[in-house]
Amino acid sequence: MCRNITELRGLEPPATTDEVAAAALQYVRKVSGVRQPPPAAAAAFDAAVARVAQATAELLAELPARRQPPATVPPLRRPEVRERLGLGAFGGSERA
Repeated sequence: MCRNITELRGLEPPATTDEVAAAALQYVRKVSGVRQPPPAAAAAFDAAVARVAQATAELLAELPARRQPPATVPPLRRPEVRERLGLGAFGGSERA
């Protein structure tokens, strides 16, 4: 498993669309070996990220609840990451 993809199942509050999209982006970057696609491949890259995010959201909605939350906190919930990205405090309002 890619170290950069955080487990999203069982979060409280549930994973947001931003968290699902970030995990999808990390996955597509990892399997493609491309951090930033060339202009000619940007549309295909973005479409792949959208499809992976959709599949991830559907999967998370269908899986049974966890007994315990994941051991790690997703990056978009960490104050130092949110500050670095210029985001406000995590509110968890955008649900996947």
